[in-house]
Amino acid sequence: MNIVVAVKVVPDDQDIQVTVGGALDMSKAHQAISAYDLNAIEAAAQLAAAAGDSTVSVVTVGGSAIDDSKLKKNILARGADQLFMIADDAAADLDAHATAACLAEKIKAIGFDVVVCGDGSADNYAQQVDVQLAYALGVPSVNGVVKIEANGASITAERKLEDVVEVVEVPTPCVLAVSPDVALPRIPGMKDILQAGKKPMDIAAAGSVAAAAVTTVDVKAPEAAERKLDVKDAADDGAIDAFVAAIKAAL
Repeated sequence: MNIVVAVKVVPDDQDIQVTVGGALDMSKAHQAISAYDLNAIEAAAQLAAAAGDSTVSVVTVGGSAIDDSKLKKNILARGADQLFMIADDAAADLDAHATAACLAEKIKAIGFDVVVCGDGSADNYAQQVDVQLAYALGVPSVNGVVKIEANGASITAERKLEDVVEVVEVPTPCVLAVSPDVALPRIPGMKDILQAGKKPMDIAAAGSVAAAAVTTVDVKAPEAAERKLDVKDAADDGAIDAFVAAIKAAL
């Protein structure tokens, strides 16, 4: 089984700074795997182990900054067999439509039975790439997946919805968007990291980049609310009642 994981590389949110005007300064931010995609990589690795005779390929697209040695080893140390990276400034900050088109072109060239995605990205969390990728590939898609089982030419997927758990069977090839509950990401050991440096990596420039379907006008951090710092002393009469009233007023 050829399993492909589509991941997004994002600036590490711990390194993002907010300027006086509220703009986000990412100039010093390290590149990191989107947190939701860590679960997707682990789910793909577990599916490959259960199915046997399988290959896990990770595909990502972004600006030239994602071509980072530490980042690439971190991806491949998590159970993936090979990495395909489109690292080109022409592909930086793509919207969901353009990202899906770029990923689809690469995934078609690789060949696939199942594409696994996280259910959203750690930056925009638009939850659009998986469905638009499935459309571009011409295959069915299932989202909200918390469990995956391979059954020959089909996949049994368990979905957790708002008020029900649903089990569906979908033929391969297909695209699955998994929720964080699907698998706990592994923590790579030193042996995994050393072996990752020997795994195949294909780093390429972007070909034609699809036009954006969404125009971003501005991105700013929300204004921090002033804290009242109203501290109650439990020893005072009526302090508990006042504390409960304050909570109710804030809800």
